[in-house]
Formats: sequence, structure tokens, C-alpha cells
Amino acid sequence: MRKAIALIITILFTLSLTAFAFASDVQGTISKIDGNKITVKDSAGKETTAEGDAKGLKVGDKVTVKDGKVVKPKKKAIEGC
Repeated sequence: MRKAIALIITILFTLSLTAFAFASDVQGTISKIDGNKITVKDSAGKETTAEGDAKGLKVGDKVTVKDGKVVKPKKKAIEGC
């Protein structure tokens, strides 16, 4: 009986960890903006709709979707000439 309980606990623990593995961030380009709903298409062609402030964003911009929210790309500083 103790082995069965230990096995069930181990399986439940393993399944709970796999949820984190599948909850990854999505990186892609904006394909559509409708108010605060932004549709992002990744490199595989899968579209994800997320919420975010569309101010300063336009179709074709590269963004990241994290936890269902659009994260604006950080501007990179250019050094030298």
C-alpha cells in the first residue's frame, strides 16, 4: 500500500512539473491589432492572441507573449559608428 501511495505522489508531482514546461513564451511578429487584442504569429505559423498596450506597436513588429500579455521589445543601444 505504501508503494502505491508513493507511486501516485510521484506521478502527480511529475505531471505538475510538465505544466511549466508547456507554458513557454511565444516570440513572433504582430499579424493583427484590434484595440488591446494583439495577434502574434510565431515562426511555425501558429497564431496567439494576447492582450497588451498597442501604443507604439504596428503590424510586422517582433514581440514576445509572456503569461498572455504582450511584452514590448527593448530598444538596443547602438555603440560606435
